[in-house]
Amino acid sequence: MTTLKIGIATYDQMKARTLAIARGDLKPSATDPKIWFPTTESFAKVLSSKNRALLATIAATHPASLQELAERTGRKASNLSRTLRTMERYGFVSLHRTAKGRIQPEVAYQGISLELPFTA
Repeated sequence: MTTLKIGIATYDQMKARTLAIARGDLKPSATDPKIWFPTTESFAKVLSSKNRALLATIAATHPASLQELAERTGRKASNLSRTLRTMERYGFVSLHRTAKGRIQPEVAYQGISLELPFTA
């Protein structure tokens, strides 16, 4: 199962991490999170229960277009487009233009793992 690992870190924590990597003081491991959110609230907003259900529908049914996905989910295509573009920025979904000019959503992961340490 391919799982996308997500971390929560403040801007200052991410800046310090990035600088440590650039200096060679820190070598990221393969098990480190690939996507970072600044707060748990921002994570929860992007991956709300409604959006997780959307990802599950895409993964299970492989819709050929946003219109097909709209029909399967009962959501408007314009709303789906905005939501999916946001999710694409975080790497949760890929949007491909087909030969017919349609946008086809694809989910590359079967799950998401959240790393949430209590200490810095």
